[in-house]
Amino acid sequence: MRANIDAFIRQYLNAYRPYKTYWNYEDGCVLVGCIDLYQASGESLYRDFVLRYLEQVISPDGQITNYPADKYNIDSSNCGKALFFAYDETGDERYKKALDYLMDRLAHHPRCACGNFWHKEIYPEQIWLDGLYMAQPLRVEYDMRFGGKQWAADVAKQFSNVRAYLYDEDKKLYYHACDMMKQQPWANKETGKSPNFWLRSMGWYLMALIDCIDKMDEQLYEHYRALIDLFREAIAGIRRYADPATGLYYQVIDRADVENNYLETSGSAMILYAMLKGVRLGLLDREDYAAYASAAFESLTREKLRQDGQGLWHLHGICAVAGLGPGEKRDGSVAYYLSEPVVADDAKGVGPYMMAYAEYLRA
Repeated sequence: MRANIDAFIRQYLNAYRPYKTYWNYEDGCVLVGCIDLYQASGESLYRDFVLRYLEQVISPDGQITNYPADKYNIDSSNCGKALFFAYDETGDERYKKALDYLMDRLAHHPRCACGNFWHKEIYPEQIWLDGLYMAQPLRVEYDMRFGGKQWAADVAKQFSNVRAYLYDEDKKLYYHACDMMKQQPWANKETGKSPNFWLRSMGWYLMALIDCIDKMDEQLYEHYRALIDLFREAIAGIRRYADPATGLYYQVIDRADVENNYLETSGSAMILYAMLKGVRLGLLDREDYAAYASAAFESLTREKLRQDGQGLWHLHGICAVAGLGPGEKRDGSVAYYLSEPVVADDAKGVGPYMMAYAEYLRA
């Protein structure tokens, strides 16, 4: 199995082209996957890919040459996580300067009255689970290393707000998003919540929690412990919905009964990454989670990694994209989430698959 995975990843990276022309979160997923695999395996392929990518978009004076500075979009933070690695590996100050710029952007990012970042400027007063992963681990690592450890309370508050506004006590799951103004067509008029539980959004949330916990100084005990409690609760909640045969998870998490619902790759990989990393960090019981998550990763590989007629490997079963709005578009219904294209080899699936593989190797 490992030989097939390694062959796929080498093939994928050798053929990779930036996902968009501008600084984007999808490329960030692949870069983080490479960093994790380099740390797990020591193979220079992964280090070289990250440094080569960043050298092309970070100028010698530290400017991110393709950054979309005309808009505030929380997704634009994710790629910055790779800058810490580049700075550590090279000592080049350009990467620290680029990080400083991203922190300045986040300092001016619009917020809801409760303190959480808007997801995007075009989605005012909206909190999405996705955004926690994009920005908060980056903020925590910067704060622990360069920021004076002053933002932990704000980070923890943004997570606790999400628990207050997006969690369902009965289902033990988080809704995809919340409109704090309760005005969007997809929003519940009393709570502002979106109507369903989308797998990848839960994956973003769990990865955000475990990565923030990993980077936060344990001496910031109150905030560190609050994140751990949220992580354990959310992991226990999602575990209830695992497919009994494979250990994987459905695109609409709690609706296995719906025709055309399917076991989705990216969200399943995210959850397994979070579980395996939670075991490694001593936050989850090894007996309860290690064997299950490792077996589920093997199921994911058997089910979704397939070779074509030309001998090339492809990772299948990835939801191409899903969101909410703007306006009447993308209404958050079960039918909507099942209507989006299912594709192979998308960075939003391959990156988390690489992250999960790195944790599988470490386990």
